[in-house]
Amino acid sequence: MGLLARVRKEWFIIGIVLVILSAKLQPSVGVRGGPLKPEITVAYVAVSLIFFNSGLSLKTEELTSALLHVRLHLFVQSFTLVFFPLVVWLLLKVLALTAIDQWLLRGLQTLSCMPPPVSSAVILTKAVGGNEAAAIFNSAFGSFLGIIVTPVLLLLFLGSSSSVPFSSIFSQLFMTVVVPLILGQVCRGFLREYLERRKLPFGAISSAVLLMIIYTTFCDTFSNPNIELDPTSLLLVVLIIFSIQLSFMLLTFAFSTRSGSRFSPADTVAIMFCSTHKSLTLGIPMLKIVFEGYEHLSLISVPLLIYHPAQILLGSVLVPTIRSWMTSRQKSSVLLR
Repeated sequence: MGLLARVRKEWFIIGIVLVILSAKLQPSVGVRGGPLKPEITVAYVAVSLIFFNSGLSLKTEELTSALLHVRLHLFVQSFTLVFFPLVVWLLLKVLALTAIDQWLLRGLQTLSCMPPPVSSAVILTKAVGGNEAAAIFNSAFGSFLGIIVTPVLLLLFLGSSSSVPFSSIFSQLFMTVVVPLILGQVCRGFLREYLERRKLPFGAISSAVLLMIIYTTFCDTFSNPNIELDPTSLLLVVLIIFSIQLSFMLLTFAFSTRSGSRFSPADTVAIMFCSTHKSLTLGIPMLKIVFEGYEHLSLISVPLLIYHPAQILLGSVLVPTIRSWMTSRQKSSVLLR
């Protein structure tokens, strides 16, 4: 793969690096009250645009075939929104005794509370040849469920860090997340044929808007001289994130392939990716709403920014191995019939 092709493929990860560097060089542009007016353009316009775009791109008609696979859905949603946060909470009890930056540790907890992503889990499940319909359903359903569950988990584990009352957080979530999602779905009903014919780049649009949100978040951080990121803590958090991902993938694999689980090899693939992946696209806007005006917001968001490329990288590396396993299992089941 040539350099240009590689840049096109990884443009979003490159973009994250560039916007953080830009925020470091000129933080005054994106701070609250600055020229970009992020308290309006980001808090309301950008967040609403991301969720409207999600609603517009979500093919609800594709979910009907996977709807009745209740055991699989219960496992995925329980793992990602109950088991994952609880295990990380217990892990942080131990890590709190170390010298790792406490705000990065809080970031690990916020990461654990996020819903599954709309895209990466589906893409990797499809690449392996797994149960794509189940992956689509759980990614979409998890996104809707996350609108309610994720803020509750964040407030439960971390508490609201700002003076914004609980009711105001949910009213803002309703106006900037729920309403745009519903509007997007309604518009899709009228524009379905046009959207399917034109194949608009929904993912690229959301990613571009997300870069703006990340940029303004780090502008706030770099404009505050009291906040510094410890390189050693950052490296340890990266290692912890890869360890969590790999451990949870092995755990979901072991559970879904045990005797009596009644999950097919294709189901196992969907479970592994959907249960262990977390959404950056939904996560960053939610953090912006729940922790609005909080000076350590960018440090809290760092683990989520690391987790996103890490889950894609690890998943991509494991695709050939998982595909070989699934193919061999499917052949064995055919021979046994």
